[in-house]
Amino acid sequence: MSNINIICDKISKTYSGKLILKDISFSISSHQSLSITGRNGSGKTTLIKLIANIIRPSNGRITFQKNNADIPDDKRYQRIGLLSPYLNLYDELTAFENLSFFYKLRSSSNLNPDEKINSLLQKAGLYEKRNELIKNYSSGMKQKLKLLFAVIHNPEILLMDEPRTNLDKTGIDMICEISAEQKKHGILIIATNDESDKKLCDDSLNIEDYN
Repeated sequence: MSNINIICDKISKTYSGKLILKDISFSISSHQSLSITGRNGSGKTTLIKLIANIIRPSNGRITFQKNNADIPDDKRYQRIGLLSPYLNLYDELTAFENLSFFYKLRSSSNLNPDEKINSLLQKAGLYEKRNELIKNYSSGMKQKLKLLFAVIHNPEILLMDEPRTNLDKTGIDMICEISAEQKKHGILIIATNDESDKKLCDDSLNIEDYN
């Protein structure tokens, strides 16, 4: 069985001369989970973006490894699932079209994804609305769809930034179920100040301890 590792070594990030993160260091491996906490504006989202390779650190290094061999930057994308409020959906496409397009981008499988997509939409309570344009979805419905985006390709690393935003009980139950399943085979990292989200993770890192 393969093992994934993420090693953050003295990560710092500066924007316009302002230090956002300073010397963040930690490591996490498959079957482990971590909550990233800290007051609003402390850099939780910035750290998630750094791990997701959306932005680069100003100093320090983030290393991804599989079975102790480094994974190149351009090979990380397929291994990561990201749920965050700053990701945009294609409003002029339906939910089904969005998921189908995204699956083809992220998955290496040549199998027809329709059955999997419909199963996920049913789990999220969105199946009856699968052919509606996303621009007509509520904020909670869009958040559920973003969650499906994050897990549709069975990522080895799941990153979630404030995952309960705008979610109803069905959506919150999905977060709990997906988090438990992720810990069985991969890495789970959640940026949050919600106590219920923290309980989904085995360890915690408070960014303010590094400031």
